[in-house]
Amino acid sequence: MTGLDTPFITSWSGGKDSALAFHRIRRAGGRPTAILNVLDETGERTRSHGLRPEVVQAQAAALGVPLWTANASWAAYEPKFTALLARAAGAGATRAVFGDIDLQAHRDWEEQVCAAAGITAALPLWLEPRRTLVDELLGLGFRARIVAVREDALPTAFLGRELDAALVGEIEAHGADACGENGEYHTVLVDGPDFTHPLDLVPGPRGIHHTGEGSLRVATLDLVLK
Repeated sequence: MTGLDTPFITSWSGGKDSALAFHRIRRAGGRPTAILNVLDETGERTRSHGLRPEVVQAQAAALGVPLWTANASWAAYEPKFTALLARAAGAGATRAVFGDIDLQAHRDWEEQVCAAAGITAALPLWLEPRRTLVDELLGLGFRARIVAVREDALPTAFLGRELDAALVGEIEAHGADACGENGEYHTVLVDGPDFTHPLDLVPGPRGIHHTGEGSLRVATLDLVLK
């Protein structure tokens, strides 16, 4: 955990886990320098959750924190992300915050790129019970909507729904993880204790679009600012 007034950046997906990680470090006295996000090659969607960049920009504005982005193919993702981390280190940030919970391969990669950039990885949610984290998130007043589902795990009818205790129960009833840590679903944060105002998102013209095949087939809902 960071100390009082320690400058940090957050790898910001736009979803609930990175938001909770950000909240914990800020509450512990950390000072946010920026949030980081990698977009696709065109700059039209975020790599991790398929969000429009203006949605993530609106989240940054609600946080009162700068957003730093880079466009990258999957092949170029690591060097582009490492460059963002190096920029953060050059701006004085000493910690890079990630919202991963217990996937060791993710942690190994994050520590590797942080070491290359001269910054320390911080994972404030690490090894905590997944369901406990969801309950904490809801109890703190975070509001998030499901923006993507892995189609072999959850029905597309879940897209657009706001995460609450009842929906978490439905997710678990389908045999999926409450947190979606295995990629069963992704969320977009629309409000929370660190936001100065909520975001009003509505379905966009693209509707639901599909990517991947088989167990990697994902349905993503296009959301735009109202």
